[in-house]
Amino acid sequence: MNETIEHLLNHRSIRKFKEHQLDEQTIELLIQSAQAASTSSYQQAYAIVGIEDLEKKQQLVEVASGQNYVADNSYFFVFCIDYHKHMLAAEIANGSVADTVETTEALIVGAVDAGLAAQNLVVAAESLGYGTVYIGSLRNDARKVSELLELPSHVVPLFGVAVGLPDQQPGKKPRLPMEAIFHRNTYTNDNKMRELLEQYEAETSSYYGERTDGARTEGWVYQMAASMKEPKRTYLRKFLQDKQLSQD
Repeated sequence: MNETIEHLLNHRSIRKFKEHQLDEQTIELLIQSAQAASTSSYQQAYAIVGIEDLEKKQQLVEVASGQNYVADNSYFFVFCIDYHKHMLAAEIANGSVADTVETTEALIVGAVDAGLAAQNLVVAAESLGYGTVYIGSLRNDARKVSELLELPSHVVPLFGVAVGLPDQQPGKKPRLPMEAIFHRNTYTNDNKMRELLEQYEAETSSYYGERTDGARTEGWVYQMAASMKEPKRTYLRKFLQDKQLSQD
């Protein structure tokens, strides 16, 4: 156990922040931390857009189903897949990467690169005493986000990260049992997995019951069954095609 691991194990999403703005030095330090993350084949296939304009923040609140902490924070970062710079690099080198950046493999690489960079930024921010929360609901209307941020072709917004001084101390949500995530040599058989999920349902049901004074008692299993019953954001395939990504 060390300080870094303690920070990781104590992570929780913060959705209420004190009135405060990040200074330029801290912003740059967080970006440098993000850039230090691993990247596939040195591609660095992501972009980070810092949202400082209050009007744009408010428009992103609307996209994110009214989550006010998208605007009420110390700083808001939007992470994107970015192959636009690779297209320009190919032009400079008198070549072409168009066929490559339109593959599913490129889509996965860009998403993974962005995720790794974001997690580095989150860990760095939390090590400095800030709270963070990921905002995947920007994908509710990725087209509007793209237009608002003036993202060129081959750049796709994935999610936001709000950073700020915590103004709440939420409970830590229990994670799945390690055996449901970590498999030794082969995937856990279904009988064992069902047992683990039933245990986790009981644990998370108790967590939500205590957190809401009994108003909410469904655990993780029933939450997932309900929330994933119908596909979400199915427009994204067409949007990605319009952005000239994922054609195959």
